[in-house]
Parts: sequence; structure tokens; C-alpha cells
Amino acid sequence: MAFFSLVNNSPLLRTRVAFQRNLSSQVYKLHLRAFSQPAFCSESVDLRTSIGSQLQEIKTQGTYKLERVITSPQTSSVTVEPDNAEVLNFCANNYLGLCDHPEVVSAAKRAIDEYGFGLASVRFICGTQDIHKKLEKSISDFHQMDDAILYPSCFDANAGLFEAILGPNDAVISDELNHASIIDGIRLCKADRYRYKHLDMSSLEECLVKSQDKNIRLVVTDGVFSMDGDIAPLRDICSLAEKYKAYVFIDECHATGFVGATGRGTIEHCGVDGRVAIINSTLGKALGGGTGGYTTGPQEVIDLLRQKSRPYLFSNTVTPSVVGASLKVFEMLQDGNTVLVDKVRKNTHMFRDKLSSAGFDIRGCYDHPIVPIMLRDAKLASEFASRMLSRNIYVIGFSYPVVPMGQARIRTQISAAHSEKDIDKATSAFYEVGKELGVI
Repeated sequence: MAFFSLVNNSPLLRTRVAFQRNLSSQVYKLHLRAFSQPAFCSESVDLRTSIGSQLQEIKTQGTYKLERVITSPQTSSVTVEPDNAEVLNFCANNYLGLCDHPEVVSAAKRAIDEYGFGLASVRFICGTQDIHKKLEKSISDFHQMDDAILYPSCFDANAGLFEAILGPNDAVISDELNHASIIDGIRLCKADRYRYKHLDMSSLEECLVKSQDKNIRLVVTDGVFSMDGDIAPLRDICSLAEKYKAYVFIDECHATGFVGATGRGTIEHCGVDGRVAIINSTLGKALGGGTGGYTTGPQEVIDLLRQKSRPYLFSNTVTPSVVGASLKVFEMLQDGNTVLVDKVRKNTHMFRDKLSSAGFDIRGCYDHPIVPIMLRDAKLASEFASRMLSRNIYVIGFSYPVVPMGQARIRTQISAAHSEKDIDKATSAFYEVGKELGVI
């Protein structure tokens, strides 16, 4: 007691306490001042005025995006407001034409009847039903992987992967034109980041050489690049990764279900079975067009994602209707029936041949149903799409920031649901508008 009494009554201690009290008072006053004054030192800026100026600039540049309102199910032809005119749809991700397939719709309805509308929970609390596990098994079997994990979207799958599996002693090596969700996901992780030039294997090898001191190195690429329809050279990528003891990840959103002889994606298309470590893909495009995404790969990766992946841990589970419909889609694909895969490829070749013959500048792999028609000017792309709609062809102009500045285009997407007559009508309309606007 004497020791503590002596210390507590020492002049040095009393001086320090007085100083700390004075400092605390000053800090408190600074906090009050900070919260009672505008965030800006200069005159406060009105939020609506500031954002309004940005919107006006977007409109001036011709890159303002309008949302057309559809009043029908998603299929090869849709009705749109304001007059419910029926138009041919050439801009949906409905590659296999399954959005309104009667068997898929019936499966979704049955799942609601048997399992309810939603789970009101994340997976690890009370959001896992037996159908979720069945779907994950179907996905991993389809891709010939150990296991799979479901997400609300593939954007979430990409957001949750890299942070969970890569640390500060690792490296991620990414194609410069990878999807925005991949870029955002990589930003969340602590691994060193390297970026190689688009589809450039010399540039990729340079990154692999520079990163040899890292533990785990993950080469990251889209299987198919959504704006150009070009396919990653997976055989070369895998060979380089194996040479430098790295792993390969691919995003298969624009490939799963319809690229490759049986629709198993760019791995099948490029002949690299067993050489890709991790796949992310979506249920929201060719596989029924609903929502939901997934990661499939080694068991250890999937197990770790269930423990650490934030979008998985903190998002509601995928709804029973989506799960039920997706199970039906994978059942259809596993049967080995390639009628729809063959049909979309045939339609794609026909569409590409006609536009090329007309003189349009088109991009992408000949087999892929993403067909970009390059116009390069944002206002021209918008005007082109409007004139196509007046001819009952629904397409959209893509411009900055969705594509690089000066790379505006009409991105068309072909479906197995399109008929030859649909292809002829669309290509004829392209020819007419192209002539009117001096594109061809």
C-alpha cells in the first residue's frame, strides 16, 4: 500500500495526469468541431448538383444508359414498353434458350411448392437444404471437380475467392481485360498483383518470372471475354503455369453449358481437362438465366471458402426455385444431348458469315455467340441501336466505361432459340441501318 500511495502522490504523476486531462479536452473539442462543420474546408457542395453535373456529362458524351422495359418472358422475341411491340431479342445471355423452357419453369414451381419461397438465412445458420447440396454435387460432377459452393451471383463468387485463399506471400496474375468482378475481387486480397497484356503469352511469362519468389501463384483469366467474344488460349496458359509451378483459375460465365462439344466450357473447347485448378461460373446466363453463381475446384479450396468467403458467409442462400430449376438444367446437360449446343453454334456461324459478308467489322471467336459489331463512336452506337429497335430488332450499344474509350459497339448474342428466319431478319436490319449511317 505504501508503494502505491507513494507513486500516486508523486509530483511527476500529478503532472502527467494534468497533461492527459488537458490533451483529452482538446481532442474532445476537435471532435465537436469536426462534426459541427461541413466535410469540406471550402464552401459546401450540394450533393444533387454535383451528381447532376456528372449525369449531364455522361449524356453529353453519349454514354448514358437507358433501361428498356420488357413486358414478357425472356425468349428469342420479347415485348417492350411503351406499346408492347414484339421485337427479336439479340442481346440476352440466353444462349441455350432455357429462360422460358417449360421443363425448367416447372422445376422452379415444384421447388417452391416443396421447399418454399426463401430461407431467410445464410447457409451456415439455417439456409442449407438438401437440394442445395444436390446442386453443388451436380455442378462439381459436370466440371469434373471435387466439390462446389453456391453464391447469390458469380460477381459474389469472384468477390469472395481471392481474399479467402491468397495471402501477402502469394501472387495473382491477371489478364488486363478480365471482368470487373474479377478485378474487384483481386483488389480485396493481400496478394501481390501482376497484370499481363490481353491474351499475350509473352507478357504472362514475364509476370510468372517476376513472381517466382511468391508461394502460391494464381493465373486468373476469363474463359471467354464478354465484350469481345474471344476465348483465352488455355492450352498455352496452362503450359506456362505448369512450367513455373503456378495454378490456373478461369471465369466461365460466358462458356458454361454451350462452349465445347458437350457444353463443358473453354476447358473442353481447348482440350485442357484436369489442368485448371478452380472455376467460377454462373447460373444466370445459359443455365436458365435466373441468378446464382458458384466456385468449383479442389475440396480444400471449397472447404476454406465455406469458412472464410465473406459473400458466402454474409449473404442469403440461393432461393429454392433457382436451385430446383438449375438442377433440371444440369440434368438436361448431363444426359449428353447436344442439340441446343449444336443449334447455338450453327446460328452463330450463320450470323457471323452474313455480317462479315456485308462488310461489318466484327470480333470474337467464330464459334462463340457473342458477336460484337464495332462502331467505335458512342453516339453512333446508341443511334444504331435505336434504329434497329424501330425495325423490331432489340440490340444495345455498349460504350465507355463498359468498354474502353473509342471502342463502342453493338454487342449481339445469339441463342439456340433463334430460328433461321430470325437470323435473316436481324442481319437484313443490320445491313439497312449500316448503309443509312455510313458504317458499311
